[in-house]
Amino acid sequence: MRDGKVQDNNESYKVNLKGFMARCESNYRRLYRVFPDVATDSIRCLGLSGCLGREVLLTVMERTPYTTLLSIREQRASSSRSNNSDGNSCGLNFISTPAVQNKPDWREPPVLNVRMYHDARLAEVVSCDGLRNSVPKNVYPNKNMLQRDEKAQWNRFLEEWLIVCIERGYVAGPAPVLLGGDV
Repeated sequence: MRDGKVQDNNESYKVNLKGFMARCESNYRRLYRVFPDVATDSIRCLGLSGCLGREVLLTVMERTPYTTLLSIREQRASSSRSNNSDGNSCGLNFISTPAVQNKPDWREPPVLNVRMYHDARLAEVVSCDGLRNSVPKNVYPNKNMLQRDEKAQWNRFLEEWLIVCIERGYVAGPAPVLLGGDV
């Protein structure tokens, strides 16, 4: 409130299209690093070293000639694949507790649906926890209480998640393969 007038905060946020597209382009490259066989395989499971038995599951939901829709979720590792007992924290340790009265637990990690555009070499988060069609700039407050830059935040979160997968991830299996390397 300034001089007795309510300040409109919706005008202060401007979409940075150049930055958004650069992030989508980088996320596309990172996705290919963690899931190089996305064109042929339907699922990829990555263990996370130092994450107390957590893994990231990438599942192909839809394939078309120019796009692929992925679902990306973090979950508790199955006991046969979990070999991360070093106790280090990697920043993706979510506490899993039973849902109260069939309501989702707010502490559960989000499920991202990501559309990969192969012709443009871009990867964009199209939904988060089932919430779809977020516009690049939301009016705030709104019905779903989305932030003005919600779509940009989803894509930044994907970027951070993929960086952790590259730095600490390994392909689960009989002979685990470390991803590692520069992001």
